[in-house]
Amino acid sequence: MTLLLGAIADDFTGATDLANNLVRGGMRCLQVIGVPQKAVDLRDIDAVVVALKSRSCSVEEAVADSMAALDWLRAQGARQLFFKYCSTFDSTDEGNIGPVADALLEALGAAQTVMVPAFPVNGRTVYQGHLFVGDRLLNDSGMQHHPLNPMQDADLVRVLSRQTPYAVGLASRQVLANGAEATGAHLSTLAEQGIRHVICDSLDEQDLDVLAEATVSMALVTGGSGLGQALPAQYRAQGWLETITEPGRLAPAAGGALVLSGSCSRATLAQVADFLAKHPDGGFALDPLSLSESDKQWEQALAFALERLSLQAPTLIYASADPDKVKAAQAALGVAQAGHLVETALSHLAVTLVNEGVGRLLVAGGETSGAVVSALGITTLRIGEQIDPGVPWTQTPWPGREAPLSLALKSGNFGGVDFFTRAFEVLA
Repeated sequence: MTLLLGAIADDFTGATDLANNLVRGGMRCLQVIGVPQKAVDLRDIDAVVVALKSRSCSVEEAVADSMAALDWLRAQGARQLFFKYCSTFDSTDEGNIGPVADALLEALGAAQTVMVPAFPVNGRTVYQGHLFVGDRLLNDSGMQHHPLNPMQDADLVRVLSRQTPYAVGLASRQVLANGAEATGAHLSTLAEQGIRHVICDSLDEQDLDVLAEATVSMALVTGGSGLGQALPAQYRAQGWLETITEPGRLAPAAGGALVLSGSCSRATLAQVADFLAKHPDGGFALDPLSLSESDKQWEQALAFALERLSLQAPTLIYASADPDKVKAAQAALGVAQAGHLVETALSHLAVTLVNEGVGRLLVAGGETSGAVVSALGITTLRIGEQIDPGVPWTQTPWPGREAPLSLALKSGNFGGVDFFTRAFEVLA
């Protein structure tokens, strides 16, 4: 078997998001956590997504980790490479999107790549180089208040130009409307002009199809997961990928069901509220200030979860809170320490409760998902069917159990308001 696509994702939920769309496009996909240190069985795998934790770290660390992932993927024979970042393009003026893309291009000996963050089905679109979330510009969508990477400029050409010394251009909707051949010609013209990075407009799935066809032979593509769903059809058109029935088939799920939420996004806050409205006694709130004082609140959360799970009752442990409460905790503890306390508490709960019999685990928030997966020692995830756009169930073998551990790793902004309850209905 030939590994068609090797992807490098800058966080855990973003990796799962891309892998989900590749499966929906008809590819059998494996997500690996970090760069594998031992052999990975890829005999029935068409695409591999390497999940890093490089979105909010230093530029130097992000580049080094991404290059290590690239070396491993190339050693596996990946035909095309994909650098996956968030559909809200969140980064800083120093990086990490621009520097990582530059390093990958240089290593591959490639002169150009495309930037396609759009994910229209989730309301992320790009027009005239400006990123929209729903009907709002990025900088007026709530992302301007992001606690780690606030986005205060929707002009992606301008944003990326501050991150790279190379020229940044645009493939506008007007170009895409003329089809894949015209789009490819436009990209070639820009390359001849020295344009290294091309921000691509995308308003709907048809635009993504055009871009996938125009870039199927590029050494490196970059963007959100929307492009990932369009690429498999182009691989089939090239004769590289066979038609596969049930590419996301998983084993039957078993064990207790638990939700852990560390995200403070608007979507997740609405999901927490919906869960608590349906299950008023089903949630336990963690507070960074209390966690900083002693282990008492963590022990209370554990006791609460064990009691609920013994009754097979819906169970949610959450640190999700409104922006004012988050800012107060960050002011008292520091941004990094407040986040660390929450991630540590939730990841330790995950380990303890999985060992107590939880077999179906839903985690909300990219940083939280990364902390939980790392604490559990998970190295590979087989990607299953989609719950909501961008979020599939996944499975990994678990020592001492016949049934695998089922996980759903949800980006904070993703999922319908009833996600925390409906996800388990989908898995059943």
